Amino acid sequence: MNLDQYLPVLLFVLVGVAVGVLPQVLGRLLGPNKPDSEKNSPYECGFEAFEDARMKFDVRYYLVAILFILFDLEIAFLFPWAVALKEIGAVGFWSMMVFLGLLVVGFVYEWKKGALDWE
Repeated sequence: MNLDQYLPVLLFVLVGVAVGVLPQVLGRLLGPNKPDSEKNSPYECGFEAFEDARMKFDVRYYLVAILFILFDLEIAFLFPWAVALKEIGAVGFWSMMVFLGLLVVGFVYEWKKGALDWE
């Protein structure tokens, strides 16, 4: 096993870490640091909190989140499948049909629960 093959991966990781860390370090070192009572307060919206921050969300919020994940997964798997459809043949086609069938079941569940009806 030749370690030269891993050099591009190592460089990619190092550049990624540098792009993520370097701006934060530069901002901390070069940015103005003038804290006051307003900046240190938990809410910068201009008024004090009037409700408990741990309020309950409507279940439809979570259903919409599930719906987003449902369609996001569908699209993420549909494009590579469509590109490689000739190579994977009938087995790949029917495997994707089963996958899409499961997603349709999830979509029907969302529809019956009323996640698509927003007030």
